[in-house]
Amino acid sequence: MSIKLEHLNYVYSPGTAYEKQALKDINLEIPQGEFVGIIGHTGSGKSTLIQHFNGLLKASGGALYYNGENIYGDGYNMKQLRSQVGLVFQYPEHQLFEVDVLSDVCFGPKNQGLSSEECEKRAREALELVGFPEKYYRQSPFELSGGQKRRAAIAGVLAMRPSVLVLDEPTAGLDPKGRDDILNQVEHLHKNTNMTVILVSHSMEDIARYVDRIIVMNQGEKMFDGKPKKVFSHYRDLEKVGLAAPRVTYIMHALKARGMNVRTDATTVEEAAKEIIRSFHD
Repeated sequence: MSIKLEHLNYVYSPGTAYEKQALKDINLEIPQGEFVGIIGHTGSGKSTLIQHFNGLLKASGGALYYNGENIYGDGYNMKQLRSQVGLVFQYPEHQLFEVDVLSDVCFGPKNQGLSSEECEKRAREALELVGFPEKYYRQSPFELSGGQKRRAAIAGVLAMRPSVLVLDEPTAGLDPKGRDDILNQVEHLHKNTNMTVILVSHSMEDIARYVDRIIVMNQGEKMFDGKPKKVFSHYRDLEKVGLAAPRVTYIMHALKARGMNVRTDATTVEEAAKEIIRSFHD
């Protein structure tokens, strides 16, 4: 099971004065169960890219395969695709609209044609998966904290039992604890369900800490694609396009420049600490 893009292109407002090519010849494959981070400055094409994964946008050219089947083929079941590839937008609390949290999370399964009993069962399971407190199930979603709204919105997608979870800046606007809570919960989901997770984020620290692979977008093109250590080794190139490596990468390079015998490929605080301690014992 995978998502595969072949020579994917997307043009906004074709044939008008506002025509703009947002994606240019994108080729990539995301296998089932991978945790992928997508980074890029504003306007790089990352949000446009992820909206193709569940068919919200249709490519201007090229093909997109889900589990080996071209989603642009005649008769393709787009509704089924959107049940399998769940997309949580930036500020997902804007997706909340029902009278209480449980009803809101039931909305997706209800649209799948499931019985009321099955909808509630799935909703409760999803809310439990994201660590949402049961005492708030019957509360209006508009009375929740920012972090609780994010959890409820993510649960609404999980209740449809997707194979792929796409998150567009899920921690935007949250305080550090709220951000860590949400991402730790997403990591827990990934490890315990074999769900593919695709995370769009501006935080290099978050990307370095959680993902297995990073795709860097720049001006509608795929600039880098690889393991975090490999991608962040190109930190000077990333700087040229308005990005950066995690702060610890710069710290390790500075220590190396001052004569300390350390490797410079640490991407998390934990890795950096271990490497610095190791250098003192050599």
